[in-house]
Amino acid sequence: MSLRKTLSLLLVLVGWPAWAGAQTILVLGDSLSAGYGLARSESWTTLLQRDLDQRGLDFRVINASISGDTTSGGLARLPRSLKIHDPAVVIIELGGNDGLRAVPVAEIRRNLVQMIELSQESGARVLLTSILIPPNYGPGYTEKFEQVFAEAADATGATLTPFILEGIALQPGMMQADGIHPTAEAQPRILANLWPSLCPLMVEDPEQHAAVCPALAEPDIQLP
Repeated sequence: MSLRKTLSLLLVLVGWPAWAGAQTILVLGDSLSAGYGLARSESWTTLLQRDLDQRGLDFRVINASISGDTTSGGLARLPRSLKIHDPAVVIIELGGNDGLRAVPVAEIRRNLVQMIELSQESGARVLLTSILIPPNYGPGYTEKFEQVFAEAADATGATLTPFILEGIALQPGMMQADGIHPTAEAQPRILANLWPSLCPLMVEDPEQHAAVCPALAEPDIQLP
């Protein structure tokens, strides 16, 4: 039997991969999306994939997040990720480590804008998440840092989420012992925080938003 016939027979027997025609959501983030201190099955990115599968939405989640990453690191590796995965949606969850290192706000803004524009030029829709830093960096830097995400979103037309750790950062049992990284119990809340902004980027038909997006935005998504 020829190689072509063998391959054809295998496709008939096992079928195409489930994600063969799926669109891709690329998550470019730091430890908050990499699942620092958690099992892979517990992270919000895994919960997102599970929820999409259960609801029959044809997307696959590619988590390209690296703990400790910064906006400059994300910018350096984004072109290759865009080329490999050709995402329909890019979630940029970076900037927290820049803030903790007191990277100049102008540099953070420039990196965010460039990442958004690269993603948009590739044909992807972009969701930019916002993060806060402790007040001990001084009011001048802290206020400018908090504004940088909105400024980058306004400059590019990207969709901006509220504080990704809203309802988590100050809640007992929601943060690991280091006070920086969320626990497994917090992951469903992170997903719920992101979903109202993410869903419209996936479901392009506005007439479907009311039916699909609110149903996925419920904050009581449970861990397995």
